[in-house]
Amino acid sequence: MTTLEWRLYEAGYCTHPELATRRGASLTPCQFPALVALLRHPEHGYLLFDTGYSVHFLAATTPFPERLYRWATPVHLQPAQSLAAQLKVDGIDPSEIGWVVISHMHGDHVGGLADFPEARMACAREAWQDLHTRSRFGALRKGLLPRLLDAREAANLRWFEDCERMSLEAPFDGFDDAYDLFGDGSALLVALPGHAAGHFGLLFHDAHGPVFLIADASWSSQSIRDNTPPPVLVTAWLGDTDAYRATLAKLHVLQCSAPHVRIVPAHCREWRPRVEAAP
Repeated sequence: MTTLEWRLYEAGYCTHPELATRRGASLTPCQFPALVALLRHPEHGYLLFDTGYSVHFLAATTPFPERLYRWATPVHLQPAQSLAAQLKVDGIDPSEIGWVVISHMHGDHVGGLADFPEARMACAREAWQDLHTRSRFGALRKGLLPRLLDAREAANLRWFEDCERMSLEAPFDGFDDAYDLFGDGSALLVALPGHAAGHFGLLFHDAHGPVFLIADASWSSQSIRDNTPPPVLVTAWLGDTDAYRATLAKLHVLQCSAPHVRIVPAHCREWRPRVEAAP
């Protein structure tokens, strides 16, 4: 089995009442980090799972009506907190990123895409088509910012749906078939419907076992542990409530039956990377 090295980065965060992400939670605003995974494949090199916030996101949400996005979920990002800036500090030039895998098209997941113009992009065809069939206002209503993908052309993308399809074995057999990004079983794209059109997670193994990056299929590990979804108003606004709850229930079963699987939501404070104190 091909194993991958990986680590998480936090590329900014937004604030919002926790109630919006977890039924019965507080109305008090809290921080939701934009977590991005950097993975290293022994043959294909570096790949990213999503990109977090960046100056490009801030620019795209400066004019009206897009500024409503930032008003609804205020974003906190210093220049040094962009993913590209953090990678450079760690000795990785953005040009070294070979692939950017996009879980879905919401602005907080594609906000830094323009910082990696040389990387190949992979996403669901469903997500791309949904983004490009909406009006400016229709896109914004769903948390989409088409401007962030202006430099990308469909002809140069790899669609998840065109990758080799394979059945998942236990304990992941409760999910639909996965798409094999590289054809070697190392990076499996798993549909996690409900949150947004073409919403996918990434399943892989590192030296310690399986890791499941689930993007926004849940906003917290706690919601997976106790199977507590967001309010209907939120899931119906962004996507499909029934599908979202079915996906969350599958993740809950997975967590209970296979606790060794590390399930990583994209905005969970429990998964925030530790920041080393200055000497």
